[in-house]
Amino acid sequence: MARHAGVSLKTVSRVVNQEPHVRPSLQERVQAAISELGYRRNEAAARLARGATMLTLGLVMENISNEFYSRLAAAVESAAAEHEALVVFGSYEESAAKERMLIESMYARGVDSLIVVPSAADHAWLAEHASLTTVFVDRVPPGLESADVVLLDDVRGGRTATEHLLARGHRRIALISDDEGVSSVHDRATGYRTALRAAEVPALDRLVVRGIFDPWRVSQEVTRLLDLADPPTAFFATNNRAAIGILQALRERPERPAYVGFDDFALADVFNPGVTVVRYDTTRLARSAVDLLLNPSPSPRRVKVPVELVARGSGELPPGG
Repeated sequence: MARHAGVSLKTVSRVVNQEPHVRPSLQERVQAAISELGYRRNEAAARLARGATMLTLGLVMENISNEFYSRLAAAVESAAAEHEALVVFGSYEESAAKERMLIESMYARGVDSLIVVPSAADHAWLAEHASLTTVFVDRVPPGLESADVVLLDDVRGGRTATEHLLARGHRRIALISDDEGVSSVHDRATGYRTALRAAEVPALDRLVVRGIFDPWRVSQEVTRLLDLADPPTAFFATNNRAAIGILQALRERPERPAYVGFDDFALADVFNPGVTVVRYDTTRLARSAVDLLLNPSPSPRRVKVPVELVARGSGELPPGG
């Protein structure tokens, strides 16, 4: 790069590391070379060159006891280890105040960068910590327009799950979701409604359950819906906890409604019938986030990880099955 820019290696190093007192004309030549050559700064290597022993990444998420988050944490740790980076974890337990406390605490303790699964709260306050490289995973952070985000293809997942049920003759399909203020949940619900609209099936609000996080409460809502005079014949659950709640409710019921869940989970293929799910590659989700962290860009980036439907039986049941 130094030869391409016509400057010394030391000048390149000073520009890349944003050191002061470099002539503007030299900065422009180095920046032009960076653009032309497609150079990306390796943060782990840069930290080692400064004498530090290890890059430290903070991972802030909703609840590590949830299988989605424990898998994500393991995948982030594995991806970070390839860059000789250490990961520090924190769970905010659905509390936006605790989320902020964790982020500010990690910032104060000098983590090099952050991966955050954001809550539904406004995140404009994070602009105060603009010097801390942050990548958001699974959800778009409200209040931050220019952020790097790694998302699942949630709209497609919700649409595919619902189309699977529609193709088997279901017309009264209930939606079980948590906080639609969270972008991932909102987009999965959007996919559900898009599929119903395309099939000219009305989206009945009485068949939609919102704001439920706990599987036990989901089971109570499923029981309530099945006791309606005109109950749903199928369910779409927007996360693994909701799918588990459906399973809990059906243990005590004579009905055999069809159901599809978003997120795979342990033993989903052991039940009879097996649980049909929308699945994705958690390792790819984590690696994409770590890659964005270690290769920062002045422009915000969005990475979308694909999803797939895994049919195991629960979504195959016909109406009245």
